[in-house]
Amino acid sequence: MQQLDDLDQRLLSALRADGREPVATLARRLGVTRATVNSRLDRLVQSGTVLGFTVRVREENDPRSVRAISLIEVEGRTTDDVIQRLRGFPEIHSLHTTNGGWDLVAEVRTVSLGNFDRVLGQIRAVDGVVNSETSLLLTSVLR
Repeated sequence: MQQLDDLDQRLLSALRADGREPVATLARRLGVTRATVNSRLDRLVQSGTVLGFTVRVREENDPRSVRAISLIEVEGRTTDDVIQRLRGFPEIHSLHTTNGGWDLVAEVRTVSLGNFDRVLGQIRAVDGVVNSETSLLLTSVLR
């Protein structure tokens, strides 16, 4: 993984705030040329630091309106296998390894409670998953 310098960090910060901001505007804000912004962006994408560009939707308009955090306990040394299986679930928005009593934390998003129930059952049925605890997210008060 490449080291990110100050300019890379500032560019990523600006893109997190507005991923559609024009290169010329980014260049002015960062005090560099458009060519520098373009080359930095290309390098960040090529290196895998930037995985893609997306849109954020206001929660009340989000079609995936049921959101939850699922804490997952994995049996023995099967974490890598479980991660591979869970990566195939389109409803899992993010997946993190963690320390403590749980091995993985997944953010799950579905269009309905029925779909959520189905996905939760599928997660629990993955070979290597021995326990889980899931909490629905109701209202986001800070993002």
